[in-house]
Amino acid sequence: MNQSIASAARFYALRLAPGQELLTELRQFMALHGLQAAWIAGATGSLTEVALRYAGRDESTRLTGTYELISLSGTLELTGEHLHLSIADEQGALLGGHVMSGCTVRTTLELVIGELTALSFSRQPCPLSGYDELVVHSR
Repeated sequence: MNQSIASAARFYALRLAPGQELLTELRQFMALHGLQAAWIAGATGSLTEVALRYAGRDESTRLTGTYELISLSGTLELTGEHLHLSIADEQGALLGGHVMSGCTVRTTLELVIGELTALSFSRQPCPLSGYDELVVHSR
């Protein structure tokens, strides 16, 4: 569990347009480029629809409005992702949680995605957490 493996990295930049759904576009991008061990290196933009799962909850919360994306972080692989999102509403109040399907771009979403070129990620059940958790492999 506590293994670490070094790897070189390369980076991709892309922009999502109004109306595009975040997870759909990320999954298509991962498949198109065959990325096996990626992470969100940077993100900025705005959302009009947001779907989050808050800590300790099973259900998603859906929000509609005008939101600034404050942070997006996490890991991506060909078969899934683990992403967390922080947003601010029109009054500057912050919300955050686990990204669920249904996050729709309002004006733009600019992303920088890094890929660890010597590694691949997968998810396997973890008896400690009860969730499918990240497993790192050398390619």
